[in-house]
Parts: sequence; C-alpha cells; structure tokens
Amino acid sequence: MAEFGQKNAANPPVAGWKSAPGNGIKLDRHREERVSNGNCSTMSESPKRNQNDSNKHASPTSTDRQGLDASEDIPRRSSLIKGGSRGARERKKTVSFSRSLSERKISGAADCIHSMVEGSELRKVRPSSRVYPRYYLLDAGLQTLCWEPSKKESDKARITLPSIREVRTGRNTEIFRTSGLYEQISEDCAFSIIYGETYESLDLVANSAEVANIWVSGLRYLLQYGKHALDMIATSRDSLRLGWLERLFSSGVRKDELRGRADDAEPVVPLPAAIALIQSVNPAVSACRAEHRFHEALRVRGRTGETPGVPEPVKESRWKGGKGSKKPAGQQVAKQEFIEVFHDLCTRPEIYFLLVQFASNKEFLDTKDLMRFLEAEQGMVDVSEDASLEVIQSHEPSEEARQQGWLSLDGFTNYLNSTACHLFDSEHSAVCQDMSQPLSHYYINASHNTYLIEDQLRGPSNLSGYVRALKMGCRCVELDVWDGPGEEPVVYTGHTQTPPLAFPSVLEVIGRFAFVASEYPLILCVENHCSLRQQRVMGTHLVQILGEWLHTDPPSEGEWYLPSPDSLKRRILLKAQKCGPGSEAADGEVSEEDEGEEIGRRIRADKNSSLRESSDGGSEREPGQKSLPGSPVSALTPPLSPLLPPPPKHHPLLKELSDLVSLCRSVRFADFQTSSRSQKPWELCSFHEALAVRLACESPGDFVNHNKRLLSRVYPNPMRVDSSNMNPQDLWKCGCQIVAMNYQTAGLMMDMNTAWFRQNGSCGYVLRPAIMRQEVSYFSANTREMVPGVAPQLLHVKVISGQNLPRPLGSGAKGDVVEPYVYVEIHGIPADCAERRTRTMTQNEGHPIFDESFEFQINLPELAMVRFVVLDDDFIGDDFIGQYTIPLECVQPGYRHVPLQSLTGEELPHARLFVHVALSNRRGGGKPQKRGLSVRKARKGRSYAALRDLGVRAVDEVFKTAAPLLREATDLRENMQTSVVVFRELCGVPAVANLMQCVRGLASCVAGPDGSPLLLFDLRDDYPALEPQGPLPDVLRKVVSAFEMMVQASRAVVELSDGIYERILHIQTTAMEYHEKLQELVVREGQRGRKVSRALESFSWNITLLKGQADLLRQAKAEVRENMKQVHCAALTSSLTKKGSAVGPGGGSLGRTRSLPQCRQPLTAPVGASTPGPTRGRGPLP
Repeated sequence: MAEFGQKNAANPPVAGWKSAPGNGIKLDRHREERVSNGNCSTMSESPKRNQNDSNKHASPTSTDRQGLDASEDIPRRSSLIKGGSRGARERKKTVSFSRSLSERKISGAADCIHSMVEGSELRKVRPSSRVYPRYYLLDAGLQTLCWEPSKKESDKARITLPSIREVRTGRNTEIFRTSGLYEQISEDCAFSIIYGETYESLDLVANSAEVANIWVSGLRYLLQYGKHALDMIATSRDSLRLGWLERLFSSGVRKDELRGRADDAEPVVPLPAAIALIQSVNPAVSACRAEHRFHEALRVRGRTGETPGVPEPVKESRWKGGKGSKKPAGQQVAKQEFIEVFHDLCTRPEIYFLLVQFASNKEFLDTKDLMRFLEAEQGMVDVSEDASLEVIQSHEPSEEARQQGWLSLDGFTNYLNSTACHLFDSEHSAVCQDMSQPLSHYYINASHNTYLIEDQLRGPSNLSGYVRALKMGCRCVELDVWDGPGEEPVVYTGHTQTPPLAFPSVLEVIGRFAFVASEYPLILCVENHCSLRQQRVMGTHLVQILGEWLHTDPPSEGEWYLPSPDSLKRRILLKAQKCGPGSEAADGEVSEEDEGEEIGRRIRADKNSSLRESSDGGSEREPGQKSLPGSPVSALTPPLSPLLPPPPKHHPLLKELSDLVSLCRSVRFADFQTSSRSQKPWELCSFHEALAVRLACESPGDFVNHNKRLLSRVYPNPMRVDSSNMNPQDLWKCGCQIVAMNYQTAGLMMDMNTAWFRQNGSCGYVLRPAIMRQEVSYFSANTREMVPGVAPQLLHVKVISGQNLPRPLGSGAKGDVVEPYVYVEIHGIPADCAERRTRTMTQNEGHPIFDESFEFQINLPELAMVRFVVLDDDFIGDDFIGQYTIPLECVQPGYRHVPLQSLTGEELPHARLFVHVALSNRRGGGKPQKRGLSVRKARKGRSYAALRDLGVRAVDEVFKTAAPLLREATDLRENMQTSVVVFRELCGVPAVANLMQCVRGLASCVAGPDGSPLLLFDLRDDYPALEPQGPLPDVLRKVVSAFEMMVQASRAVVELSDGIYERILHIQTTAMEYHEKLQELVVREGQRGRKVSRALESFSWNITLLKGQADLLRQAKAEVRENMKQVHCAALTSSLTKKGSAVGPGGGSLGRTRSLPQCRQPLTAPVGASTPGPTRGRGPLP
C-alpha cells in the first residue's frame, strides 16, 4: 500500500492550481514535497521480552495495526526519577540533523487539498467490524472523492462533494460505536463522511491523527468554497499573513543597503538580522536551529555556493558571542527564504487544524469565531465581542488584522501560549478556599528537619533551609534544640554529625520570613533537649524575638475544635511538650521527644552487626540488600517492620517555656480508642512514618475519624538518611494534616507536595475533602470502589504535542536527538491511581506530535492530582526531560499548554506540552457497548446505592424508609443523564461535548431544499421545544424524539427533586437522633467486640450515603438549569429560533429557582462548537 504523502504517478494535475502566495512555492515544486506524517499506531508489547528488544515498541512494523490500539497495555513504569534504573540499550546512537525543508509541515488549507489530491491510505470500517485498507484521493477537478481498489464499479467507488452533508471527527457514528473494534480504534485517527439524502456514513481510520486532520480540514474547505477554495485561500493569505511577513521582513532591511542597490534588485537582510526577526515573534526558536534552516533554504536557492550535503552543526555560542564565534556577515537572506523559513519554524500544524475548526473555513478567527471557541472549548461563560476583541488586540502581531478584528494563526498561537491558556487555573493563584473552619480541617504544608540542606547524617545545616521553606509557603518548620556552648542553645539533629546552628539566629530568620509568603499561622515544632538553664535562655529568645507573634492564650476547656486559620492570622504556634495538670507553680517533668534517637540506635546496631560479621570472617548479604554509596549505614534498603517505641525517657521542663505552648501540645499516641475518649483538640500526636502507614492499612476508617477534630503529624522514617521523602498522599488520604517533607530533596514526592499546596494560593493551608470533615461520615482511605455520596468524574486527556523539549540534563555524551514519550499519571485514593503513556516519537526535533487520548475515572476528585512526565526513550545516563504536577481542582478545561519543570522544580524555558482536557460525569464515557443508545435497554441492570443494616431494629426501620427515595433519586438523575447522552450521540459529537456544542452541531445540517431550516426551537418556555418546520428525514425525527425525551427527563428532575431532597434530609435528621446513644443501643441488642464497631461504621456509611445522594440530586437540578441555558443560548446564536420566541431564559419555574443571564443575539455564521464544519458540515447520526 502506498504511504501517505507518497507521490501517485497516475494523479493528474490539479485543475486551476495556483501558487500559494503565503508560502511562495510554485506548483511544480510544491507537488514534489512531502508533508510530515505523524503516526497514530500504538505499541504492542509482550511483558516477557529481553532487554535488547525493549525499544521496539516505538517502531511498529505491522501496518495493519496503524490507527488501531494494541490490545495489550504498555507495561507500567515507576515515576520515581531519583534512583531509577533501566536496562541498557544496545541500539546505535545516531545524531539527527534537523529536518529538510523539503519535508514541509501543513501550514494552510492549500497544503491539505494538495495532500488529498496526492492521496492517502485510509482504512474503511464496515458494520461487520471488518476493516478494508483503501487508497483514497481527490479528483483533479476537486469535486469527487475516489478510492481504489474496490469491488464496486468505478463510478460507484466515489462520493461527489456536493452530496456530502458533514465531515465528522472521532468515533461518533453508529458504525463506529457498534463495531467490535471500537476500543482498538484511535479516537484521534477516526473520521466519518456523512453523505446522501439518507445520511449514509463512510467511516475511515487514518494512519495518523495528522492525516485525519488533513482530510477533515481539506474537505470542509471544499464543501464551503467548492472549486474556488484555492482562490479563497490565496486571497486570505494575501491579505493577512503574507502581508504581515513582508512588512516584518522590510523592517529588517537597512536603508543604506537599499540606496546602494539597483531599482530592480531584490531586498535582502543579513542572516543574523533575519534570525533576530524570527526570534522577536517566537522567542522559543533557537538561533542555531534558525541558522540551520536558513542555510538549507539558501543552498536550495543556490545562493551560498556551498556544495550540497549535511551542513556542519552550528553551535549556540556563535550567537551568544562565545569563544570562537564567527559572524557569517557575508550571507544575505531574501524575502522568499525568510517567509519559507518562518512558515517552517513558526507554524504549528496542530494549532492550524484547531483554528480552521472555528474559523468558519477562513484562515483567521473573527470576534464571533473567537467567542465560540472560548465558550465551547475553553469553558468560559458569557463571552462578549468586546472580550474577544481584547484578546485579539493583546495577541495579534499584525496591525492590519488588529484593525479588522481578526486573529491570525500567529495571533492564535500567541494566545494559546499565553498564561490565560495555561493548564493551571489562575483563580487558584490566590487564597480561594474557606479559611474559617477549624485548623484540623486543613492540610498544612510542613517541613522535616528544616535546617538540613542535604542528608540527615553528615550534611550541612544552614539558615537557608528555613528561608527556602518559608518562601515556598511552608507553615510548619522544625527545630531540634540542644544545649550549646556558652549557655546558648543550638539547633541540630542529635546523635549525628550535622553541624549546629545558633538558636537565636534561627529565630531571627523565622521572624523575618514567617509571613512573607503567607499570613496564616506558622507552627514551630520544637524538640526540646536542653537543660533547665538553657531552657530559660530558649524562653527568653522566643519572647524577645517572636513575642509579638507568639500565640500563648490557653484554650478553653469546653472547646471541641481548634480555632480557624483566619482567626490565627500572623500568629506563631509552638508545638512542644507541656507540663501536665498540677504543675501550675513549678517546673515539671515530661517524656522526651527525640526523633533522631532512632537514627543513632540503628547506626549503632548496624555497626555492631558489621563488627560481628567481620569477626565471623564476613557473611554474605541477604538477597536484595544493598549498600548506599558514601553512607556509613551498611544496609538501608531491607524492609523495616514497625518497631515498638522504646520506653520514654524523661527530662525536666521549665514552666515558663511550657506556658508558651497553647494550641499544639505534643502527646504520645496510644490507640484510636484512647484518643477518642481523652485527647483534647489542642493535643497533637506525631507518628513515625512506618506506624502511620501501618495504621492507614489496618484501620483506615479509624484514622480518618481520628483526624476530623485532632491534628496529626507524620515525620519520615529515620532510616531515610539520604533525606528521601515518603509519599504524602498515602497520609493525606487518611486525613493526616501535617506530613513533614524533606524540602532539600527534589523528585516525585516533593513535586506532589508543592503542587498540592498551590491550589489555595500557596498559603500553606488546603481545605480537606468534605467527606473527611463531616462529624458523621464514612470514608476508607484504601477504598478501591466508588466513594459513597461522591459522583465519579471522567477525566479526558489528549496529549497533542510537545514544544522545545530539551535533552535530559544528565544524558551524557549524546547528540541533540531526543525521542520523547509522555506519562499521564493520576495520584489519589487507590481507586483512582492510574497511569498511561504515549508512544515514543522519533525524528521530531524537540517538537513531537503525539495526538493520543486517555480517559481516567476519578472517584474522589478533591484528592486527585494529575502529573505529566516527559521522558527520553533514547537516553544515556538519564531519561528525565520534564514534569508538571497539578491538583485536579486546578485544571482548566479546553486546549491548554503545560509548562514543564525540571527535577528541582524550575520551569524549563519554552518547554511545554499542548493538551486538551475535559471533565464529564461517568455517564458520558466508558465502553460504548454499555452506554449510549443501549442504556435505554439496560434499566434492569441499574445499580442503586445500598444502605447497611446495623442490627438495631429502631434505627434500621428509619433507614429502610429511605430506600425507595434513594431509588427514585437515582432514577431521576440517571434518566436525565442518559437522555443527554442519547441526544449527544445523535448529534454526532464526542462524549465530552456539552449541549451548546450539540445544538450548534445541528445548526448546519437542518437546511431544507429551499435553504430554510427544517427544525427550529421555541424558546418561550423555560424548557425549549424543538419543532419540525416540514417533513423530516428519519434521522432528524430521531433527533426530535431524543430531544423531547431529554426535556421530559429534565423537567422531572426540576419538579420532583426538591420534595425527594427534603424527605431524604428529614430521614437523615431522624437517624441522627440515635447517634449519641447508638453504642448503648448496639450493646443492648447483644452485639459485642467487632460487631459493635461494624454497626457504628454502618451507621456512618448510611448517613454519608443519605447526605451524598441528596447532594447529587441537587447537583442534577443545577445541571438541568445549565443544560437548558446552553440550549437556549446556542439556539439564539445559531439562528434556530422561531420568530417571536427568542426571550431570555429565567421566566418560569427555572427562573424562580435561579435567574439566568440573557444570551447574545444570533451570530452570522453558525458553526458546530466541538468539531465545526461548513454550512452543510454537520448532521445527525445515521
């Protein structure tokens, strides 16, 4: 089979083909150029393979699998960068010079149409689930789509362009959805052509997403402009991009050179000036890459006199003035070469394909096009033309386009690269959460042994550790205080060789930087190992240096919760031990806290073990034991069983120092029952990492309940002498508020910690999920199922491309070649943890096109984080390129750029990923065989939330009255969501599309023979009606029926939800009356031991379920209001409203509940929002 882009000798020339002024390429030369081709095939690997074959997944050899996903999953890989190892690669390393100019990128519709004339190999999917490879091409007259070979007669193996009603992207036809190959077909490589009076579909799969985009964009242009498409393209280019580039080039031509030239001489600019002009528009273009492109262009034009061949790579130092730099002053660049190189370096095909979806088949976006893009894809609401014009004025480089209110491809690229289109929602850059809740309801950013800047044994101590932590928003720092020389306490880790710091110097630094990054309370974890004499000195320094900020007011005995962060602004809390009751007038004695003692004990034990081994002549290590290079510890990696804490030592405590401790008194943990009975909210337990992890595994529910009103601090295993970090999310999911991290150690764990606290303005406090804060609620940290009362979300992530990916810093002596791939990871509760990876991209020059989509189910969105990791598959020594970690709550939907960060957290210059992100409810995704049109037949299989029996008759009777209400609530929600899915599928839009996109998709396919629409919306009621305006084809009748079902289900939610909601809450209130005496009732029923705990757990489960289902029902009502608003606004903007019916929503029952804003007046050019097409560009599902 011929590959895409391969020249077909039998192809006749294109009739009426003109030279495209925008790229300066003549037809005879342009036809010989190859268009860069991506690869949509995925890898199929066997889990049992030798290391020599470990790189073969990047180069699939079976052409039959191109465009189809392999059935086997790619083997998982740990995200731990530090200390990671991989098998050595034995393949040869090659140095890749940049791609030749003859391998041109797609930069306009002319390139798309030219490629379609040359033809491509596509795969046709039939209803029988069979796939037929065929060669498809556009005829010379640009009027007919043909394919070969075919069993049909030649006049039947073709589709005329006038008969095409829609070009649809993705797997969004009935044939695709019912095909047994649905899961194996790439969403990004699939597209369908809907044609004929009966809306037949030709369902195709391309070899790559780029090929699919070429066909979709080219066909839509031809449907709009017919055989005049090329003239339209040339006109639009002449008026915008070409004119702007000519003016940009002219600005670099020196006047003195013009005076010395003949009148007919072509103006030129020096090569350095040409490079500077390109970098002024796109700073991400490196000077050496631009120079190399100009060398190629000049050589092709025969201007340099150099012999053909591969040029010697040009070093960056030539443009930085480095040693040995040579200025190529004699080389001049003409306008034609400048425009060619600019197109090659600054045109991103993936952004061009996105632009033409919304550009009403123009080469630019006007204000209305931009409004549609911002609302439909970027999730913005009520965007005005003035707001769109402001975006254009801020990002469009062409003055002419700014005056016209147009956004060109370069302006659109600038906008997508701006901070407004970053993945991180800028609303979270400032404090955005409720800060008035008790302190125990927040995660608190914490540091371990803050004064250390390297390892825990011998590493240096430095005041910069406190400066760094406090500037990063840390709200809990640590001080281990010991007796020092000259009656001055010092800060260092006991039993180690770390150098000490003067205690007053540490306090002065803390006082200076305590509230630089955050004004919320700072906790000082003080381990006091000093004598009474030096404790008095400690107290004096604390009062003198921090006195104005110290919070010393004693807590009220009757308080059940700690104060809020808001009430403790700019206050410093001491976390330390306090004298017990009865010591009001004298010093006391307390058990000593010494986290460093275990390090010393372990070191001494290891030394004794080593001495015994030496005396025995040396014994062999157990399998799996390793020595840490440069460490005095002989064996650090064997698994450690939780050790019983040694008997506590006691030491005296000065009363004056004890009185400085108020809200964070350190106490030893015994068990959860003891803590529940006797621990006060101002008493705080510190947990050894191993103990905390064990409790999280053995008693996850008890741990969550313990942390609802009590603070818990977890510190790293003392055997982490290399200052490595534990996984904070293992403790956050149990509700532990203070997880102390080694800030000096970069890597996955610190990335997660830093990203997590960014979601609330990096203030150091993040509100925990509601299910962890409610007094009576059930949540198990180790759940691998749905969380009761929490609606699961589907996260759709499409990794489109990467830009300016550098080679790994520790990659050794390798060339500039980078073969990147991307991991998308989900971190959260066990039910949510997942990772997927893209294929490896080769020969990409640091700008790979991935075009791969992934889907993740998120059961607890409030605790989930998304992490992008870019790695090099052709590495020497190091494979890490960059990463970015973000809480799911901070993710902006739509087309976004992800700024990559280094291993130490610094942003990599211009290195980014381009992605598309969408969130939908669970009904919107999943396997199509079990959703969509088939869900109407699957009602008997619907799952309902189940209440649990407690074994207490009176309580169980109360909960049983809620069972029919829960079923009714579930049916209301599911019926509404199912009807939306059916309507969405009939509109032929993806599962992540909203109703605004559905209606706009219909707008372009409902025209009758006379041009008037066959369907119009009546908007006089809160619930729009879709009314036929004449006889309808069968597919449109299905659309009307599906819309009526959706409106009926939505009306039921609005009319019935309030009553059901109130009755569910009443049952919950009645059940809560048994809460205080529940344990007594359970015992009275004869239950003992574990059965009592299980009954109490079941009560919490039922209360959580009732409240959660009631909240979900209220959310469903809000969803209905939003859906009706979207239909209303989309009908107006798409000119699909009956005369006299275009009134604003909010006048009826929906309006009494919530007033909705008025929609804008109709737009002149209706376009489908998700995958818009030409006037006849979209239609319903056949």
